[in-house]
Amino acid sequence: MKKTLENLDVIVLNQISHVLVHQKNITLLLKEVLDILNREMKLKSCTFSLKHGSTLIIEESCGLTNKEQERGKYKMGEGITGKVASKGKSIVIPNVADEPLFLDKTKSRENNNKISFICVPIKTKNNVIATLSIDKNQDLNSNRTLEMDKYLLETIANILADAIDTIHKEVEEKYLLLQENQRLRQELDHNFRPINIIGNCNNMRALYRMIAQVSESSATVLIRGESGTGKELVARAIHNASPRKKKKFIAVNCAALPENLVESELFGHEKGSFTGAHALRKGRCELANGGTLFLDEIGDISLAVQVKLLRFLQEKTFERVGGSESINVDVRVLAATSRDLEKHIEEEAFREDLFYRLNVFPIHMPALRERKSDIMLLTDAFLAKYNSMYDKNIKRISTPAINMLMAYHWPGNVRELENCIERSVLTSTDDVIHGYNLPPSLQVSLNSDAKFILNNENATSFSTLVDSYERELIIDALKSNHGIAKNAAKNLQLTQRIINYKIKHLNINPKKYR
Repeated sequence: MKKTLENLDVIVLNQISHVLVHQKNITLLLKEVLDILNREMKLKSCTFSLKHGSTLIIEESCGLTNKEQERGKYKMGEGITGKVASKGKSIVIPNVADEPLFLDKTKSRENNNKISFICVPIKTKNNVIATLSIDKNQDLNSNRTLEMDKYLLETIANILADAIDTIHKEVEEKYLLLQENQRLRQELDHNFRPINIIGNCNNMRALYRMIAQVSESSATVLIRGESGTGKELVARAIHNASPRKKKKFIAVNCAALPENLVESELFGHEKGSFTGAHALRKGRCELANGGTLFLDEIGDISLAVQVKLLRFLQEKTFERVGGSESINVDVRVLAATSRDLEKHIEEEAFREDLFYRLNVFPIHMPALRERKSDIMLLTDAFLAKYNSMYDKNIKRISTPAINMLMAYHWPGNVRELENCIERSVLTSTDDVIHGYNLPPSLQVSLNSDAKFILNNENATSFSTLVDSYERELIIDALKSNHGIAKNAAKNLQLTQRIINYKIKHLNINPKKYR
């Protein structure tokens, strides 16, 4: 059939109707419709832009490159396409060069002169879900008007509305799933909990976020904090959450090594390099290749070793002691110290350039006295550990013992707490840890409920230990008898006068246990 201007619309609509009947794949449907428009109307380009939230993105196009299509993104109300989507009304631009609102985000129009642009909305239930637009070279000899083209595009938009709605819903569902996935990932990062670290206070939650932030990178981390706070646990948590988790984690306690052996331990030595070097020995840096090297108490190494360590951190290259061959390794370095490195720098005992190389991502480990809300969580974990180790069945910790644990200042931090619980498990003779099972250093731990006056401040004094023991026995009896001193006295086989004297002397308030 010979094409004429009068039957062009019929030809286009007839071909699109055939596609609608036979093509069930929505993406291919859009592509075929655009091909028909482009071929029959002799267009420069044509596009379907789909709504994603508050943004319109080109879903399918004909006449655009992939890069040009990727650039075609419009906010609602932005440019001609965004305006059509927000207003729900078609717009015809006779010459895009004369229209200031025409943004040409695709950068597909090298010469804007004599290019007409038509954009029509695609609606379902009066909601705009997409737009259909065409670029057309002006044909001054044509009798077909832009209004005729607009009417044709609006008709096609109405015919395709249901099909476009289906793909719109699929895309929106995928978009929402991606948003939910991103939210869950952020939540997981926010609630990241290393399995080897116990604690739920604000300080520890901030620590977990920092571990999550730095684990995926290869950045050097400097972990600072008092002795016994668990700096090595943090280093292991970073390694276990990193891409290197299947490789080696090698820890070196720099403070435990003699000064003349630190360099050999880190970088290894060649056979015969010094007295006693009977064979070639690989150092920790070489053994940790591909994995993580943890340098504990980094502030204790000598200035001579600091120079070589700085070079290793900068270039990941070293030579064994007595050797001349440069060895390259891929190692992530984590360091820890309980020392005041800034003071050491002032005293010229620690290199400033090494400090800055180590301090790329600093992490501070809070002392146990700064996270007292975690003491009972840690205590329960250690109790379970040593119950299993020593085949015990201790079920609880008495109230006075808890008071002592909470009142103590813990100069040895978590390490001291663990040793304390281990001792208590070993010395307990029933299924309860009592105050008298705790070390003597805790016996003078006073809190708001236990401010009785001690004449002797010596933690190991006999009177202190006796008072602590008596206080615990009386409180347990009061708790069992709902704070009634008379009944507690009977349980303890004491007279009313004696228990009243003890309650007053030990500053116990029976009303708290009613």
